[in-house]
Amino acid sequence: MNNFEEYCTKFVQSVGNKEGSVSPELTSSASFGYGDAQTAEGIFDGSVKKPLYSRMGNPTTAKLEAILAQMDGGIAAVATSSGMGATTLATMSLLSSGDEIISIGGLFGGTYALFDETLTRFGINTRFFDVDELENIKNAINQNTKIIFLESVGNPNMRLPDIKKIAEIANTAGVVLIVDNTITPLSISPLKLGADIVVYSTTKIISGNSSALGGCAVFRAINDGEDKLKTSRYSFMAKFIKKAGKMALLPNAKKRALRDFGMSANAHASYQTLLGLETLPLRLQRITQSVEKVAKELSKNGLNINHPCLQSHPHHERYKSEFSNGCGTLLTIDLGTQEKAYNFLNATKLATITANIGDSRTLALHMASTIYSDFDTDTRKFLGITDGLVRISIGLENPDDIVTDFLNAAK
Repeated sequence: MNNFEEYCTKFVQSVGNKEGSVSPELTSSASFGYGDAQTAEGIFDGSVKKPLYSRMGNPTTAKLEAILAQMDGGIAAVATSSGMGATTLATMSLLSSGDEIISIGGLFGGTYALFDETLTRFGINTRFFDVDELENIKNAINQNTKIIFLESVGNPNMRLPDIKKIAEIANTAGVVLIVDNTITPLSISPLKLGADIVVYSTTKIISGNSSALGGCAVFRAINDGEDKLKTSRYSFMAKFIKKAGKMALLPNAKKRALRDFGMSANAHASYQTLLGLETLPLRLQRITQSVEKVAKELSKNGLNINHPCLQSHPHHERYKSEFSNGCGTLLTIDLGTQEKAYNFLNATKLATITANIGDSRTLALHMASTIYSDFDTDTRKFLGITDGLVRISIGLENPDDIVTDFLNAAK
């Protein structure tokens, strides 16, 4: 049974209730009464498992976290206010001034800006590499390296990393590997491939309808024996491991990031995301099939399409062997110039021009004039941003209708 079919059952059975309200309960409260002083003390020291304060967790959000942790084979998860909130939580819970990140592949503009601009203000340096620079990545690791970060699929350069090989490099060096799996939930399982933390913008395909901003970080369990998080590189983890054992990455994230930065999930958004989860396998399976059909048909008709399902793509063989369940909702079209890209976007009847991806409807955006508009020429080149590049996120529409519309728009 593939992941899509397996989770058709798991999600609808996990989200709904067999007694009382069938739909998941929405707990719309910022604070919670403790009842008595002893219970309050227990809640704060962790011995009593009741809600503390919604900045640190909410019952509706807790249900979402449990399901997403199960989806990725993690031991725990923290839902956040956005995908960038999840990335910030995962990274800042492990970093201090003087530390370094190794970032691999094409990056969403917000993540690149976080690493290249914001974190440098706090004394944290990032070194950027292409997905195939494995030897250079090995050589770049030093005593200050705390994180290797990559996207499961480059957004928007569509390059595919060899996650297993990169995980081997990270584990041999004793460095935490974080994978942004926003585009490929269910299709790819990074924790099973050797990653330590998986992050999502649940705003995208997980919710699927542009109604709920959110994110999530999913954590692996700490090993009983040797574990890289028990080494001097991560000495701050010792107190969390002593108290929480296998769950240590959870309190570390909550106390070193969530508590103080406050990227907490909103209960209403968590509720909407739970509803989206129920249909995620159906939507994702259809869309990944549609993406291939659209990419191949548009390419056959002379458009400059970038997607790994095409034989011309440098990672086509990796796509066939490692991404058998597809690589998400994206493809790109290079129209050559900004003017032609604008003409295409203004002529399309189906695509909604917006910065979101992973929606039920097809979305499109010119990259250079929007998300990457303030990036310099060299950075754009590294990230695969050309003057005529349009990113497309395929939706649930009939793929033949999308092809017809795009061919007409490109005339």
